[in-house]
This record gives sequence, C-alpha cells and structure tokens, in this order.
Amino acid sequence: MGVEIRPAVPADATGIRRVARETWHATYDEIIGSEAVDTVVDEWYAIEGLEASMDRADGRFLVGVTGGDVVGFAQGVLDDPADLPRIYVAPDRWGEGLGSALLDRIEGWLRAEGADRLRLSVAADNEIGNAFYEKRGYEIAEQRAIEVAGLEIEEYVREREL
Repeated sequence: MGVEIRPAVPADATGIRRVARETWHATYDEIIGSEAVDTVVDEWYAIEGLEASMDRADGRFLVGVTGGDVVGFAQGVLDDPADLPRIYVAPDRWGEGLGSALLDRIEGWLRAEGADRLRLSVAADNEIGNAFYEKRGYEIAEQRAIEVAGLEIEEYVREREL
C-alpha cells in the first residue's frame, strides 16, 4: 500500500479537502449532482472546521499520506455510541486497503478508550460505501430522510459492536 497513517495536523487540511471533493464527486454526483457536491464540500470541509475537528479532545482524526500527499482520512469521536463522522479515500486509491486500515485504527483507538459500539451514517444510494460497511460487519440500525445541500436523500445509520 505504501501509505503512512498518522494523526492529522493543520497542514493536512487542504489535502483532506481535496480528497473529500474528489471522493464526493466520484460517489455523489449521480445521487445529488455536481453543484450540490461542491456546496457540501465547501460547507462541511471548510479549513477552519477541519482544523477544529483535529483539535477535539474526544476525537481522533487520521490521514493516510504517500509522497507527502493526503490520499485518505478518517475521524472517530467518543460518544455513546462512538461516531465515525467521516472516512474517505481518494478514488484512485480505492481497493488498496487504505479504507480498512484507517477504520481499523479508528476502531482500535475507540476500543482502547472504552467504546463498545460504533455508529456511522451513509447515503442509502452510496453502493460502494454500503458494501464496504457491510463487509466490515456494520448493520443498518435505522433509515431516515435527511437534507443535503437543499435536497432530501435517504441515509442508513449503521452500527456494530467494537
């Protein structure tokens, strides 16, 4: 794989945002449209917000880096149950095991901190994401309608024991 996984630092924010934009376009253009994807990334991946997420005392924000470039990232948050607000890998790195490696590290940290369940949300129409989570043992606990960039979509809340 040739990717170093380490804690994110503020200098990684631009790379995280780039990976988010690439991945969201590859995943969600057909679901919500390209313009809505840009709106979501601009709002949810603002540099200041990413830096604040890196500083959370109750969280862990990891990046996968190769050749100095961010190629994936994941964030875990201690809660009841623990939460996985984001995990994305650059589309040209899909299938290499980086997503699993990032998730393994987040799950391990959460377990070490005493978490016993991990919860995440994924668009119901995100076939790649849902297949990944199913393979990892995450079961659908809830289905709900949410608003994303002014559009209503269905999402699954998935959970698994750690």
